[in-house]
Amino acid sequence: MREIYFDNSATTKMSARAIEKMTSVARECYGNPSSLHSVGLSAERAIGEARGIILSSLGILRPQRGELVFTAGGTEANNMAIIGTALAKARRGGEKIIITEGEHSSVEECAKYLENKGFTIVRVPTRGGELDIDFIRANSKGAILCSLMHVNNETGALYDVKTAFEVVKEQSPDCITHMDAVQSYLKVKFTKKSVGADLISLSAHKVNGAKGVGALYIAPELLKAKKITPVILGGGQEFGLRSGTENVYGICAFGEAVREHTERLNDEIETMRELREYIISHLPSEIRANLPKKSAPHIINITLPKIKSETALHALSARGIFVSSGSACSSNSAHKASRALVAFGLTENEADSSLRISLCPQSTKDEADALIEALYEIIKQLARK
Repeated sequence: MREIYFDNSATTKMSARAIEKMTSVARECYGNPSSLHSVGLSAERAIGEARGIILSSLGILRPQRGELVFTAGGTEANNMAIIGTALAKARRGGEKIIITEGEHSSVEECAKYLENKGFTIVRVPTRGGELDIDFIRANSKGAILCSLMHVNNETGALYDVKTAFEVVKEQSPDCITHMDAVQSYLKVKFTKKSVGADLISLSAHKVNGAKGVGALYIAPELLKAKKITPVILGGGQEFGLRSGTENVYGICAFGEAVREHTERLNDEIETMRELREYIISHLPSEIRANLPKKSAPHIINITLPKIKSETALHALSARGIFVSSGSACSSNSAHKASRALVAFGLTENEADSSLRISLCPQSTKDEADALIEALYEIIKQLARK
């Protein structure tokens, strides 16, 4: 039985080029990049090359020192952005931080942590997959940080973060803006300038790199004003902002994966968009696609007719088709309705009967047809009358 993988928002398969880069660096650049001898300097240069590739993909061709800090993943990048900014800007207590109602757990849990420390958390409604800009305008006065995801990891909603950040800056000029780009990076075209973010979180394993590697873009003016505080302390690696010996092999694989995507990004986006539309147009009539007004090209969220998502997931898995019932990062938590889907406008019962299908540029029409056929079979067999 062949395997059909439609869970690319959870993780992607490492590309052959990324694997080759990782193994060649492991063979040739095994030194500690903090060491001053030639073996260490070789590792440092390899990291520098990857850093330049990733910064270039964000539209930054003349980077300044410290503009990109490597982390152990998107979760750590989000923690650094949110907690690091909050600690740097806290003064009297009760400072305001803005996020969305349906944030990824790596942002929501940071917000809860800071809320328990006395910060005020404002959660922006996202009904129908759109940011409530009027709500932001009415509630951003005095905010020290606005952290918004670019693409929702469950619905695929593409949020207008640029307008949101502009509104926040009008109300609170000193507010730091952070964009979680883990689901949009190399799926949606953007640059640092086009989104207007001071901080941008990235993750390697969402773009065919290795797991355990991420990065945080930090605007130079924040660095100069010391408006972000390290959350991991130690030997002062990564410009003193993220201590710990760098994952040289993973970082270099990340850079190679980014290089590979940027060489054909327009074609990849169009391929995924066309396949997404094909799947949506051929779904069984009993299935509802939860379609945001603006969406990323690789995510489809669907609600099944009175079939629990876990039941459908296992039925598809038995046929060699792998999808998700929500965010992989929250699958180990106590079962409850998805915050993102409820914020989108689904009831808890509807959220509990929804699946996420997520594509990659290598996904094919034949695979899509197999998924569609399996969904017809599952509805016929499992839908409760």
